[in-house]
Amino acid sequence: MLKKINWKHTIIGILLVAFLCLFVALAVDFYVSQSGKKNLTTLQQAPQADAIIVFGALVFSNGQPSDMLQDRLDVGLKLYQANKATRIVVTGDHGQKSYDEVNGMRQYLQAKGVPREAIFMDHAGFNTYDSLYRAKDIFEIKKAILVTQEYHLVRALYIGKQLGLSVVGVPSDTHVYPGMPFYLVREVGSRFKAFLQAGVFHPEPKYLGDTIPIWKSGVLTDDGK
Repeated sequence: MLKKINWKHTIIGILLVAFLCLFVALAVDFYVSQSGKKNLTTLQQAPQADAIIVFGALVFSNGQPSDMLQDRLDVGLKLYQANKATRIVVTGDHGQKSYDEVNGMRQYLQAKGVPREAIFMDHAGFNTYDSLYRAKDIFEIKKAILVTQEYHLVRALYIGKQLGLSVVGVPSDTHVYPGMPFYLVREVGSRFKAFLQAGVFHPEPKYLGDTIPIWKSGVLTDDGK
């Protein structure tokens, strides 16, 4: 005869597993966050580096960066103007012809006076891990200043360190951004994924390719636009 399911025990078991998963996720979130925070700095105190890496975000169809992305670019520009590095890497999503973060970022910086040869575009920076892996392997960067909002920056710093880069980060939080509660909740999962990728498995990014050393010209990263 089939045994009757003890629903009370089953529900308790499910709740315990769910609680354990939540505890592990929050513990990893705290670990990644605290690890990254050790390398936060300010624009004035940032050391000299091979490159300033600005992470992509939403670009509108007319090429205009969103507020979040514009703040990142403006901080990256200030670091460049302060001679913290002679090269800027703009890294983001350019996986489709109809959506292009990196050319929009490049055009914004050029309009602000950054020479074309000083701007390197990473067209396959589909996520933070890929961006930093490619920064090391494609652009041969050893020391970098990372620029993005702090909630994202601490994860980027953790990944960079795990990949063997010498990194510091300058936050670009100058606005109250719409949707931040959603971003913060999503970040728990993103940090857990970063822990597995950078701290455990070290997978290769979706795309690699030929090296384009950062001391050469950013024109080499052009795609004809």
